[in-house]
Amino acid sequence: MHYRALGKTGLKVSEIGYGAWGLGRREWIGADDKESLRSLNRAIDLGVNFLDTALAYGEGHSEGLIGRVLKERREEVYVATKVPPKNRRWPAPDDVPVSQTYPGDYIVECCEKSLKNLGRDHVDVLQLHTWQDRFLDEDGWRDALLSLKKSGKARLLGVSVNDHDPASALRAVRSGVFDTFQIIYNIFDQSPDDEFLPACLEHGRGVIARVPFDEGALTGTITPETEFPDGDFRNHYFGGDRKRQVWDRVLRLRKLLGEGEAATLPELALRFCLAHDAVSTVIPGMRKVPNVEANTSVSDGRRLTASLKTALRAHAWPRDFYS
Repeated sequence: MHYRALGKTGLKVSEIGYGAWGLGRREWIGADDKESLRSLNRAIDLGVNFLDTALAYGEGHSEGLIGRVLKERREEVYVATKVPPKNRRWPAPDDVPVSQTYPGDYIVECCEKSLKNLGRDHVDVLQLHTWQDRFLDEDGWRDALLSLKKSGKARLLGVSVNDHDPASALRAVRSGVFDTFQIIYNIFDQSPDDEFLPACLEHGRGVIARVPFDEGALTGTITPETEFPDGDFRNHYFGGDRKRQVWDRVLRLRKLLGEGEAATLPELALRFCLAHDAVSTVIPGMRKVPNVEANTSVSDGRRLTASLKTALRAHAWPRDFYS
């Protein structure tokens, strides 16, 4: 495993981190706790030292599993979690004040719940789970976050940027309040390349690249015939004709595969994220041990060639399947 600076925080984090949304069970049907625990342990065995979770993932279930694993481990593992918006609306709507989304006392309350779930006296990165640019000009949330950081309960502060909206966090990057930013960044959504990632580099912010597989689209396993269990959020994400659209795009991407740089689509997807110097870590979801082993193997020091990076630009596909 190779490690990178988490911005200018002084922390070194594994290039491949662990996205723990899938451990929550509520949104991803079929998650099995025993399998999840095996996967978490295997990831740490292979050098993963950055785990990203959230209080909203299974209403604390994901955090609880991580807490169980870390109680038995002696390695230094960094945990990032998130404060959910009080109104439980994702992404943050632009017509609701921050006082209804992240009031100060609520932020503190959520942090305490997360610490209890994790069995820790501090969290390494405490992130707001949504963001709107105008939050910077409103009161309440900032003092609460800074007080948690001053007390040591939150080592670092971060933002999980709204889906497909990197421009909304540009002022936050420059504000100096936050140490890290989590952003959707993948072969289909390359929009952070324009301004967001260069701004993070300039200001020394840690970048956590999320959704590298576009919720499974970039694994190449979703075909027009794929069916998901009832209640699984992917029934919405890939609803209507979207599976056909994805499959058509994936067939074109497969033409770029080769033993020299990327033999599989998941490998190509991860290498794309790691090709940008601003990215500190990429956090694929990986609930099964074979996926953990395949994903962590990508951290081998090799980088995409300039020609392949140029070819991948043609596969950018602006759209929002979450809406």
